[in-house]
Amino acid sequence: MLLSVPHRLVFAAMTCLSLAACSGDKMEQASAPREVQVLALQMQAVALQQELPGRTVASEESDVRPQVSGVLLRRLFEEGAMVRAGQPLFQVEPALYQAAANEAQANQRTAEATAAAARLRAGRLQALGKEQLASQQEVDDAIATARQADASVDAAAAALDTARTTLRFASVTAPIAGRIGRARFTPGALVTSGQAEPLARIQRLDPMNVDITQSSSEFLALRRAIAAGGVQASSTPVTLKLSDGTDYAVPGTLEFADLDVDPATGSITLRATFPNPDGQLLPGMYVRARVGQGTRQQALLVPQSAVDRSARGDAQAWVIDNEGLARLREFSTVRAVGDQWLVRDGLQAGERVVTGGRQGLTDGAKVSIKDASAPRPQG
Repeated sequence: MLLSVPHRLVFAAMTCLSLAACSGDKMEQASAPREVQVLALQMQAVALQQELPGRTVASEESDVRPQVSGVLLRRLFEEGAMVRAGQPLFQVEPALYQAAANEAQANQRTAEATAAAARLRAGRLQALGKEQLASQQEVDDAIATARQADASVDAAAAALDTARTTLRFASVTAPIAGRIGRARFTPGALVTSGQAEPLARIQRLDPMNVDITQSSSEFLALRRAIAAGGVQASSTPVTLKLSDGTDYAVPGTLEFADLDVDPATGSITLRATFPNPDGQLLPGMYVRARVGQGTRQQALLVPQSAVDRSARGDAQAWVIDNEGLARLREFSTVRAVGDQWLVRDGLQAGERVVTGGRQGLTDGAKVSIKDASAPRPQG
């Protein structure tokens, strides 16, 4: 349908007004401040922890070796069982050692009989000497002979003790209490005193030690921070993460730090002790130990979700200034503390960091602020 000229003018005017209204709405929406969530940074005390690699080590370990030579007659334990200190484990053929003990006992009896006769003779000669019926030389010789006989008795007694001790060594006993492994020799095998290969190995598994490695530079940095007063020494228990990613339920205690630095790796060894009543920890397991590294009294934490990285890899976050404008700020971090970053410098207490709604922000953009709850620090 054709419109007259006046109608066409009216239609064009209405169209322009409509387009102008739409454009105004878009400009108003574009100029509206973006709503963001912010977190006001606050100084707080943070217990620092570091996750370090470690290996489990038996708290006591002993190789079972024979102290006499001979043929093994019997194995007296069950492989993999718990044994007590002094429990018989192997029996070496004792016949030769029993015969030597019997001979030593007989020699002692002979020496005692000889000594008794020598004492009686010395007594009689002393009585005759008083009556001037025996010379003084004869009396002195008799007394010396009696004393030599007494010494022979003592020597025979010592030889008997040695023979009995050797006979006792024919029964190989456990030097410590713990779990014993497999027997490396079977009955009928010839074993010798002082042989290199042990008959078996005993390990005490409760408690279990964990040897943890830490770089010497980190150790020195912690000591400097404690000396400067920024960090206080912590008695936080050591916790373990097993090789399958699960947490070990029982915490341990840090016993000591080695005094030497390994020249090959530049690291020191820390030793922690863990209760192991169920035997879940076995020697040689690879674990991750979370070790307390002290408490930083004045610390700033920024959620990792609020931090981006620049092209150079520097940490950066959006900060709202006093005029309500968004500013992109670069800063440096010390380390991760749970799901947050510990700030070294570049941010100050009281500044507001954008934690939500930062997508599409531009430097200097006007924002509408909504406070976010402060996250709790995690070690």
